[in-house]
Amino acid sequence: MSTNGGEAAPGSAPAHLHLPDEPAGRREHWRAAVLDGKDLSDVVGGGGDGVAGWLWARWSTLAAHGMGEEAFSAVVVDYRRELWLWLTGDRLWEQCCSGLIGRIGRRVDAENSIEPLTLTSTTYTSRRSGSR
Repeated sequence: MSTNGGEAAPGSAPAHLHLPDEPAGRREHWRAAVLDGKDLSDVVGGGGDGVAGWLWARWSTLAAHGMGEEAFSAVVVDYRRELWLWLTGDRLWEQCCSGLIGRIGRRVDAENSIEPLTLTSTTYTSRRSGSR
C-alpha cells in the first residue's frame, strides 16, 4: 500500500510488473505514424497516445514505488531503439518488455522498495520474494 504522498510504505511489497498483452492494433498505428514521418521519440513518448502512455496505464503502480509518469516516460523514450525493433517485427513483445522492465528496475531508487525484477510466466516479480 502507498502512504506518504505516493511513496511506498516501509516493508511494503515491491512492484510486480506483469507482461501485458501485446497491443497489436496500437503497434500498427505507431509504426505507421513513424513511417509517415512522425519522430520516433514522439510516437514512443507521445503522452497518453504513445507507447509510454499505454504502458503507464498498465504499470502505474510504479508511482507508489517512487517512479512518476514523467520519469517513466523518459525511460521508455530512452528505450526507443528496442521499441522500434518491436514495431518493425524484429523483436518479440516479450523480449521488448523484458528489457524495458529490467531498465525500469535499474532506474528506480532501491530506497523506494523496487527490488530487482525477474520474469515468471506472465508476471515480473522480485527475486527476493521467492516467486518464480
